[in-house]
Amino acid sequence: MNKSVSIITDLDGSKIALINDIRFKSRKGIDWNEVEQYLKEYIGEYFEISETSEKIYIGSDFPDEFSHSNDTKGLKGANMKAKANITSAIGELIQIASEKAQYPDYKNKHGAKAQFGWYRYNTRFGIPVYDEDGNLERYNIFSTRMLVRCDADGKLYLYDLVRTKKETSKPHEQ
Repeated sequence: MNKSVSIITDLDGSKIALINDIRFKSRKGIDWNEVEQYLKEYIGEYFEISETSEKIYIGSDFPDEFSHSNDTKGLKGANMKAKANITSAIGELIQIASEKAQYPDYKNKHGAKAQFGWYRYNTRFGIPVYDEDGNLERYNIFSTRMLVRCDADGKLYLYDLVRTKKETSKPHEQ
């Protein structure tokens, strides 16, 4: 796992992956092609969900879907920056995923990719906020849903991380 990511437990007992290295810092927008190229480094790897012991593989379709999905195109501001920066914590986000739920392929949107079913899991992460002197002030906490497809080979593949949203509860103080 990544040294620039820490896993903590909040007061409710839920796990949060704290991302300490912000890779995509632009205020004007995110170069999603650069994000896609970075994610290609994960292809062929797998990570295990602690709660269920399921192995989640990273397939060749993940980088493109993550970077160019309708979900990604609809993000703005802090949520867009957060989604881009979760790329350094893919393993930890999978590890702490919880609340597994089976989902149908709505409106046959994914066709052959979805013929063996979909699962969704919830996962959370924190992005650091720094003051004007560069000192860590706090972490903004976000939630996201992990979309996982079941494949003909019986393996589970990470397909996208969707609905990335900043939580409105009090941010985590460092």
